[in-house]
This record gives sequence, C-alpha cells and structure tokens, in this order.
Amino acid sequence: MQHFSAGMETAHAENKPRSPVPVQVTVLRGRYLKGTKSDAPVTYVRAEFNGTLLGDSPKLEASPETGVEYNFTSSFDCNFEGQNNLDDIAHKPFILTIVEILPKERKQKEEKTAVLAQATVDLLPLLQGECTFKTTVTLHAVATASVETTRQDAPKPILEVAVFVPEPLLTEYQIEGSNLLKVTVEVAYSVPEAWNITGPQFNTVVSLQVPASSEKECILTFPNGILKPGGEKEPTPRQKKWPTSNILAPGAHCIPESFIHSSSYDEEDGDLNRESKEFRLEAETEKKRVVWDFERRCFLEPDAVITLRKRIAECRYWPVEITRSLIPTFVKGKAIRAEKGDDDSQLSSHGVAYVNMAPLLYPGVKQIRGAYQIVAYNETEIFEKTKQLNSVVREVACQFSVVGKPQAPAASGLPHPKVVPSKTLREEKGVKEPSKKQNSALLKLPISESLTEMETHASQNVEGLQYVEAKSYILLEFALEKPLVPKRPPEELAKRVQDLIPPRPAVPRRYGGAQKAVKGYHSQISSIASTILDEYHYMFGQQIVEGRPLNSQTLEEQKRKLNYELNFSGKYFAFKEQLKHSVVKIVREKYLKTTAFEDREELQAFLSELYIYLVDQMHIALNKTLVADTPEPVPDILADYTQLKHFAREAEINEEFDLAAKYYQEILARDRNNPDHWFDYGTFCLLISDDGKAEECFHEAVALNQNHLPSLLLSGIMAMAREKYEEAETYLEDTTCVDSRSVVAWTILGLFYELQDNVIRAEMAFLEANKQLQVAATALAAQQLEEDAKVNIVKAESPEELLQVDSIEKVPKEGDGVLEGATDLSLSTALDLPEPLNNKHPTGKAVVGSHKSHTTITSKSKKTPHKGNATDASATGKYSESISSTLAVEQSDQRMSSLHEQKQLESVQQPTRSIFMETAHFLLHANALQAVERVLAHELLCQEKDPTSEYYVALAQVYLQQKNFPKAQEKLQKAVKIDHQNPDVWALTGHLYYLTQRYTDAKECYEHTVDLVKDASEMHPVYVRLGSIYIQEEEYEKAKHSYLVACKKSPTCLSWLGVGVACYRLGEVTEAEDALSEANILNNSNPEVWGYLTLVCLQTGRQFEAEQSYKYAAKLNLKNQMLLREIEELQQMVGFGNPAF
Repeated sequence: MQHFSAGMETAHAENKPRSPVPVQVTVLRGRYLKGTKSDAPVTYVRAEFNGTLLGDSPKLEASPETGVEYNFTSSFDCNFEGQNNLDDIAHKPFILTIVEILPKERKQKEEKTAVLAQATVDLLPLLQGECTFKTTVTLHAVATASVETTRQDAPKPILEVAVFVPEPLLTEYQIEGSNLLKVTVEVAYSVPEAWNITGPQFNTVVSLQVPASSEKECILTFPNGILKPGGEKEPTPRQKKWPTSNILAPGAHCIPESFIHSSSYDEEDGDLNRESKEFRLEAETEKKRVVWDFERRCFLEPDAVITLRKRIAECRYWPVEITRSLIPTFVKGKAIRAEKGDDDSQLSSHGVAYVNMAPLLYPGVKQIRGAYQIVAYNETEIFEKTKQLNSVVREVACQFSVVGKPQAPAASGLPHPKVVPSKTLREEKGVKEPSKKQNSALLKLPISESLTEMETHASQNVEGLQYVEAKSYILLEFALEKPLVPKRPPEELAKRVQDLIPPRPAVPRRYGGAQKAVKGYHSQISSIASTILDEYHYMFGQQIVEGRPLNSQTLEEQKRKLNYELNFSGKYFAFKEQLKHSVVKIVREKYLKTTAFEDREELQAFLSELYIYLVDQMHIALNKTLVADTPEPVPDILADYTQLKHFAREAEINEEFDLAAKYYQEILARDRNNPDHWFDYGTFCLLISDDGKAEECFHEAVALNQNHLPSLLLSGIMAMAREKYEEAETYLEDTTCVDSRSVVAWTILGLFYELQDNVIRAEMAFLEANKQLQVAATALAAQQLEEDAKVNIVKAESPEELLQVDSIEKVPKEGDGVLEGATDLSLSTALDLPEPLNNKHPTGKAVVGSHKSHTTITSKSKKTPHKGNATDASATGKYSESISSTLAVEQSDQRMSSLHEQKQLESVQQPTRSIFMETAHFLLHANALQAVERVLAHELLCQEKDPTSEYYVALAQVYLQQKNFPKAQEKLQKAVKIDHQNPDVWALTGHLYYLTQRYTDAKECYEHTVDLVKDASEMHPVYVRLGSIYIQEEEYEKAKHSYLVACKKSPTCLSWLGVGVACYRLGEVTEAEDALSEANILNNSNPEVWGYLTLVCLQTGRQFEAEQSYKYAAKLNLKNQMLLREIEELQQMVGFGNPAF
C-alpha cells in the first residue's frame, strides 16, 4: 500500500502544472565584425524568439582587434502549456540580428540603420538536461556587400553566446520517458512534367501529423518547396534547414551540425530500394525535383511516446500528404487570385505517400529513411490503411490558410503548428467537433456516408494521378533520440547466456601422472647438474683459463676436492633432498607403490630395479642438458578428426548408429575441449531422437565457447521445443550479437518471434536476414567479377594476341584520324575487354566517337604542321566542333556505361537462395527435422513463383529421414520435372530406391548422377552403393572402378572393402589383400574385412594367418551367411583354417 500511494503521489506531481521558467540568452561578445563602409562599425544586437522581439542591446562600436563586448542579456519564459513551450524550444532557433548604425550624411536628420548579419542559436541542449551552456555561432551576411564578402581567407564573424536557465526544463520523469522526433523532408523526385519553373508560381506543401499527447495531434507542415530542373544530382552532404520563416540571412537557415548524407539504396526503408536503383539514378540526375531540406523537431512527452508506440503498433502506415497551391500575385498590396473560390478549391495535385513506421518498433532502431512512392490522394484508401477520415492539408488550409492566404513569396519557413484534437480519439469517444465547410459536414455524416463522399472526392482527384504516371517519390527521414523499443545490449545477453550455461574454464594441458613424474625428475637432475657445473667453474675455472694440462691425475684430484667441498658445505645433502620428492613421485606414479613392503627380498629387488631406472633416466637428462636437444619423432595418427567424422557420417547413412556413436565418442576422447566436436555429437543425437542428450551436447559446446554460433542456435531451438521461450529468446538474440551477419541466426530469430505472434519483430528479423544475404551475394559477385577481369588480363597478355595487337597498330597511317579510331576499337576488341570498357552503349550498339578515338585525333592534330592558310583554319574549326560534340557524347556514354556496369553487377549478385532455404540447409545438416518443416513452409508461402527444385529436394530429405518413402518419391518426381540436371535429385532418388530394395532402378539413378557434369552434395554414398549393386549383379570390374573412385575422393573402410571384394572375385588376390589391409587399418573391427582376409589367406595357403583372421571374424560376430558358408567350404577344401578341425 505504501508503494502504491507513493506511485500515486509521483503521478500527481507529474500532472501538476509547472510555473514558467525564464530562459536567459546572453550575447557576450562579437569578433571580426566589419561594416558596410567601415572596419569599426557601430552596431547593436536584436534578440528574437518564436516571432517575438525580446529587445535590443546598447549601440557599441566594434574594434578590428578586440571586437565588441555586448554583454547583452535577453530572456523569455518557457511556458509548459501554450506559447514558448518545450516543442517550440526543440524546433525553433533563437535569432540574433546585428544591426549597423550607418554614418550620417549631409543634411541627414535621423540616423539610418541596416541589417548587417544574423545568427541562430540552437536551444536543444536545454532539453537534454543542461542548465547552462556556451556556444559560438557564425554570423551570416544579409546583404551581398556585407561581412562575408571581404576576403576568402579572412576569419568569419562570430558571436559568443551563453544560455542559462535557473532550473532544468525537464524533470527526471520527463528525461527518462520523453523523446525527440526529427522529421526531415528532403526532396521529391520525378515530379510531373507539367510542373513548369516559369509561369505562375506554386507553393508545394508537405503535411503530416504526429501525436502531441494521448489526446491531441500535432500537424506538421513543410511549405515552400523549391522546384528545380534536372541535369545534376543534389550535393551531399548538405545542411538541413530550420523550419521557420523569419530568418533573413540565407546562411542562417542551416541547422548547425545537422546534415543530409547519401546512403546506399539497399540500406533504406522506403518503397524504392534495390529493385528501382536504375530508375532512381536517372530520376535523381535528369528529372525535375522539388527541394525542401527542412528538419522539424518534435518534443514528445512521455504520454506522447506511449501513444506513438501504440499508434504505430495499431496502424503501421502513416500518410504524408503533398499538394500545391497557386501563389497569388500582388497588385498595390492586394492579392489577385487566378480563380475565385474558397481556400479548399485552391488545392491541386493532391498526393500522398504511405510511410511504413513499423521499423521504429524494431528493438534498438532510432531512424528510418527512404524513398516513398507518391500516389493520388484517395480518402477511401487512406481510411482503409490509416483509419483517418480527413485530409491534413485540407484541415490546415481551412484553419490557418497556409496555402490559400496571401503570403509573401519570399517566406520560406513554416507557420506555428497548431495542436488539434486527435481524429482517432474523436472516433472512439463519438464526439463530433465542428469544423469549417466540408470537414464539418463530413464529420457529422455516418461512416457509410463519409466513405461515399470520400469516393466522390477520390474520383475528382485527376491531378493526383500525375504522380503515378511520373513515378514520383519523396525522400523522408524520421529519427528518434532514443529507440521506442530498447534493445538489450550484447553484454546483457552474454551475461544471461552465462547464467544459463556457465562457461567452463579452459582445461590446461597436463601430462599424465607417470610422465609428469619422470619429467619432474629430469628437471631436478638438470638443475643439480647446472649447480655442480657452476661450483666446478668457481673452483677450477682459473686453471682452465691459464691453459694448464688436464691429465687423469689432475682430474681425479679435482673430483676429490669437489666432493669434499660439496659434502663440507652441505650441498650434497641438499641435492639428495631436492631429488627425494621427484623420486617419491616416480615410485608412486610409475611403479604404483604406495604401501610398505612386507618381504625384505621383494624390497631389495624393487630398489635394484628403481636404481637402474633412475640412473638410466639421469643419463637421459644429462644428455639432454649437455647435448643439443633433438626433437623426438611423433607417431602419425592414423585417422584425424576429419576422417573420423567422415567415417561417422558414412555409418549414419548406412544406419549403423552404434558404429557412428563410437566414432563420435573417439573424437571426443581425443579432444573434449573442442566445441565443434560436441556440436557434431549433438546433431547425431538428434538423428537418433535422443533430444535430451543432444541438448546436453549443445550446452557443453556453449560452455566451452560462449560464442559458438551453431550450438547457440540449436540450444535456442531445443528450448523452443521444450516451450522455454525466455531461454530460447536469450539464446537466439545472443546469436545475432555473436555474428550480426549470419543469415541463419536472423531467420531463426524471426521464426521464434513469429511463434510468439510478435509480427513487427519477426518482420525486422526477416528483413535483416535478407539484407545480410544480399550483402553476402554482392561481395561474392564482386569477387567473381574481379577474378573474371584477372582472367581477361591474363588472356590479353598472351604472346599471340600481343603480336596481333602489334600488327593492327601498324596498319593505319599517320594523320588518318578515322583509321586511328578504328585501330583503337580493334585493339579493345582484341583485348576482349568487358562491354563498358569497349565504349559501347548498354543496348550493345557502338557509340559514335569514343574516348580513345578522340584522344588519338587530338594528339595527331598537334603533330600536324600548321601552314596558316584558310583551309587549315576551317579544318581546325571543324576539328574543334568535332571535339566538342565528341566530349558531349563521351560524357553521356560514361553515364550509360556506369549504369550498364551497375546493371551487370546486379544481375550477377542476385542471391541464388532465399533466407529460408539457407536456414533449411543448416537445419538439415543439424538433423533438426521439425524446424526444417517450419522453415520450408515459410519458403512455400514466400515464393512468388512455383517452388524450386531445391525446395522439393530439401523436403524429400526430411521424408527420407522420417522413412516416409511415398511422400519422398512424390517430392523427388516434382523436383526432377523442374530441374532434370540437378544431381541431388538423382542421388536422393537412387537412395530412395536403394532403401526400398529396388536395386535396378537405384543403379540407373546412381549412374545418371555420376554422368552429370556437376557432382551431388554427397558423392561418397553414391559410389559405394553403386559398387555394392554391381557386386550383387556380379559386374566386378564396374564395382572395382566405382569403389576406387570412392577411395580416391574419401577413403573409408567400406570403400576399401568393396575394392577388396571386387578384386577377389576377379581373381586378383594380391590386390584384394592390399585393399583389405587398407580397410583393416581404417577399421579393425569390421567382421566382413576379417572374413575376406580369411578367404585370401586360405587361397594363398597361409594357415596361421587364415586361422587368426577366421578367429577375429567369429569373435566380431560375422553375420553374412553366404560369406560364412564360402569360408567353411574353402576350409574343408584346403584342410586348414578352422582351429576346430
């Protein structure tokens, strides 16, 4: 209850109206001021905010050296309700105007003034928690002959300004819950051709509305768009402009440190992205456009942020309206309209762009920017998409006459946006608020009648259809200071994963007990030997330096003195104590003696054995210490991890799961600290439906490596299967932080969000997956083009083509421009360069006048002697005209060539798979069949065309693993109809027939797979199973060939066994024994290998080997009855081989 009452008090305190807070702006000083006629002008500062004049400073004379000290303070009250509110401070600048007092002329009674320059102060830091700040602002000239036209290298005039508020404008609650929305209207491209720059002037206005609170809407208007012709692109970066009309200096319109930057089409969020790249390149260069570059900041109170989030969740599309109105001409101060009528009748070319605001609800997203298509304004369509009844532009026109009232053409800002009640709220409450003219009538009508009137208005909007015909679009940006939906930082996700699966510290590599004890003994011997050598050098080193002879008597004397010194000094005893611990370790670890001996003789025998061993090890240690170390040879491992994994995979395909488990366990026994090995074992456990053990393996992999992406993905999938959705979300979100470029990670995260009915986050994840897939495809395409270019260069550098080029260059004569151009074109052809380098039009036709021919003509014309006659002059003039025309054609050709290059790159870089097929292949590899079925269902829904062959192949693999052979055959038949050259289709069909014992059909499919140019994804089982069918049909030569191909690519026990069986049946006993020996090396527990080795030994008359082989075959439980009968018959024939005889 106490907590509840405290919360109520806090809410009441937040709703309590605050008293106004004064905002004080002090102009401290001005520097580098220059007047229109003097370097020391007399000036004063005029302060203005939100259309209100706040005061003038005293008139002071500026000094060229020290400037002028104004110390002028002006202030206004920040009213939290009404004018000069927080939203005004967010989007309106504080304007400072420098006014110059002009010198008096003769007979002049009153002093004259001139506006010298203006500067704008951004008050946004006050909304970021600052109470005081200082800034230096640049003064921008108003007149052309003012401060900025002195010298290019002269310092720019500046003002030093300090801003102060006695208390923060925002409370802690507002700082935490409020937000700042920045809406930027940039450029509308490809506007209708009927819009003329000359003739009657129109005011082009963009309007939209955003929630100002839970009950009110704020209408934003962006008028006075500038119509420009095509011909060049808009420069980037360029500064954004203040949305206000009372700024006189052109440069002061720009917002400091706020720029419009160009971005890749692939990174944009609008309607026209990658697919419309060619059209956009043309439109943004050649076609007409309307430019605004206005940025409108909207301060959102905490309740407005909640409303904004709710509004986007309920309706993702927001209408942004665009319209034109005729600017009236003024005659003697009176406006003359083109046609009589009310304000609403003056609206024309009414269009609308639908902005998808849903990305702002993606976690961590703060900005959306893109090109949005403009369509004809249709109130019925707007109501269906946005649930709004009225036009924002028409409402603004009726209430404020923004576009209809007489207005000075030079005004280039925005009026103060009026806060109006929310239409949605009016609909919910059933309140009918009176409005003007048609709007009031429309609101009073029932919904059905309102829709009828909407359709009537839509049918009359003929001018709006011009946008659709011209394919017009507008660049918009919506940016937030803080994301509407915070994203959990990677550190937090990593910490949560660590809480779920604690990381296992890396186990240091340690030697075995006995080996470690021996190494410890060696180190102690080496240490003692080094100490004795130092002692010897200390005692007898001088004798060696002096070169005294060392005979046996001298050495014996030195040995006696050294022993005496070691015993006398106690070092000998210290050496024994130093060795005692290492000797005890050897006794315990190597000889496993931990108890006392009961028999005296046994003790003496052990001590003798120990003494001999210690002396031998001492010699080994001394030799290592006194002689250069020689590395001990490391025995080669017969099978590495890759081979063992391949053996396990072969066992999986043959459904020998015990053998496969043995291989995976052997891999883990060799290296338990490798997360990849645990992941592979986990996928095997999924195959045999041991989900609990599989999850343990994935967790073990994550414990060893917290960033192991495949194990994190499978851990998330296993948690989803157990309905542990919080754990699953943690794992899957962490995967996108571990590798933000992983297509599979983003796709599986999207599937999880879809399972949770979180449509917006699922959409975000799928969009990011597509983006990363496109990035990968682009990088691959660029790499391929680069490799192709290198191949072309290598081809061009061949001696034959170089000789061909030389012969071509010798054909034309000097001064023959036409032949020179032809030579260069032939050279390009001979070099086999790509199309853009051959100066060809994208249509494939040669362009008249290439860059090379132009260069050759000009160079040759310079070499030609000038004779000074009229003919040469006219020829020179013709050459100049030709060069000018050639340059024009060349520039156009370069633009078209660049477009062709981009088009060529785009055609190559299209992804060959969708995000769902990429994910399906990963999940098939991981044996997560249920997840595969979900992914393939999405692939089927997202396909615009019929399903691909790859889709049916993946689905058939699922059915094969589930032993659903009829459905698998059905999918494979559909796949082969789509792509009969797909090797995976034929291979899987062969496996299907092989598993259903239709060996003849299987053989035909396998043979077809082998004959195809492209290999299947797994060729090893194709060759092995084809060889086994050949052996069944007694086609031993073909079987031998098939098995040998398998051995060459990836040898296994079964492939060598097949070679051995085929050779044995062909009577090639020696080759059969070699092949069986290879098979036995790779797997010495295969009973059939021992069985055929028994036959070989019996054939060659080796009784002992035959008996041993037969013994192992029987011990390993040979189940091949035909092979057992053949062995018994041969044993009876030769009379040996069976120990039971």
